[in-house]
Amino acid sequence: MQVLVSVRDVAEAQLVAAAGVDFIDLKEPSRGALGGLEVQAIVTIVRLLRGSGARISATIGDFPVDAVEAILDRVEAVAATGVDLVKVGLPGRGGADAMRLLDRLQASGHALVPVLLADQGLSPAFVDAVVARGFAGVMADTAHKGAGSLFAMIAEAEIAQFVATAREAGCLVGLAGALRQEELPRLRALSPDFAGFRSAVCRGDRTGALDADRLVALVYALHAVPSGIAA
Repeated sequence: MQVLVSVRDVAEAQLVAAAGVDFIDLKEPSRGALGGLEVQAIVTIVRLLRGSGARISATIGDFPVDAVEAILDRVEAVAATGVDLVKVGLPGRGGADAMRLLDRLQASGHALVPVLLADQGLSPAFVDAVVARGFAGVMADTAHKGAGSLFAMIAEAEIAQFVATAREAGCLVGLAGALRQEELPRLRALSPDFAGFRSAVCRGDRTGALDADRLVALVYALHAVPSGIAA
């Protein structure tokens, strides 16, 4: 299991890269669950991180699911910055608007990661529809970070089914949503390809500054896999 950490600026990107994080995700946490950075800020960070060995993703920002043209315009702009992956939020329960957006995203031709916001659960039929479309990856996350971690929002069996469905489709799969270091054993048991963190490595809440000590401790804990447990 690899680690993803979200950063908002050059200083945070440098800190995370130096810690050996596998995925570096670009977002502005003060703007919401998937708050977007300005395009030029993304360009600057991408240039800095090239050669670091980390995969770079960026969120497009929080949009209502029916704002299809605005979402597609933002996808184009973020993809043009040179990031490896573009993350787009979708309601975990699906619905007609989400299905229409899914089709348009698939047609965009970009390396996209639909992020299913699971606060109200995950529709198995919608998860099937997402992974069947051959996106670069898929994530489960939460919209309301103050309500607790992903494990507090939906049943662990539901998370496990999400991971299994993605794996069966050959889709890169990640979990996020106010995850804490003490939840690493549960994450390892679920065995996603990567787990995303922000709150766990910040001073205060997720909108605060990254804490270097917490970051190093998290990366160490992830790499120090107990004997007999697969990474």
